[in-house]
Amino acid sequence: MAIPLTLGLPPKQSRGLLDGLLLGASRVVPASTLLEAESVGRVVVLLDIDPAQLPAEPEAVRFDLECTADQIDDAIALNLPAPLAVYVDGGDEILSPAESAAVLCVGGRIPGLASGRSPAEIADFLAVVAHESVGFVSRAADTAEVIALLCGTMAALRGDDARAAILDPKPEKLAGLIPEAATALREVLLTIEVVDPESVENELRAAGLS
Repeated sequence: MAIPLTLGLPPKQSRGLLDGLLLGASRVVPASTLLEAESVGRVVVLLDIDPAQLPAEPEAVRFDLECTADQIDDAIALNLPAPLAVYVDGGDEILSPAESAAVLCVGGRIPGLASGRSPAEIADFLAVVAHESVGFVSRAADTAEVIALLCGTMAALRGDDARAAILDPKPEKLAGLIPEAATALREVLLTIEVVDPESVENELRAAGLS
């Protein structure tokens, strides 16, 4: 069922469109570096070692894992002290982003969307995750990709043509979202990892987004 992003009762706490959206690559810390680091603050931990080797209480707001399609079941089975986002690519069994997202959602894990996917792949992925409770995370190469992803997510939530919104993004429609609609969108699109979040955020604000 499509979600109307124009009307609705105010949530307990409204969340702005850009509130905590952008994650700098420098704040994604390989788990292996935590073995000797005294404190790295609240970060996203990229699992590059056996989770059993992690410190007893890593300061992680989320764990990220890159795996092949053949390893999805093992990823879902991991026991971690924070939410887990999984980026799936390659393997003997080839799965589309939408297919891997469906498996991850059923397993209660957060699907990750890699940068550079085609508009059709992104639209199919969004059709899966738009109405799931786990949300999704993404990586983007630049501001244009961020805007296209936001527009595609908005269209998927509304039941509109997400592929068309990705191919022809209209940031002015994002700028016109009421706070409740922005919150609904951000409950689905949790974070976007970019190389230079400050620069991207400045460009988003220049495009009228906030």
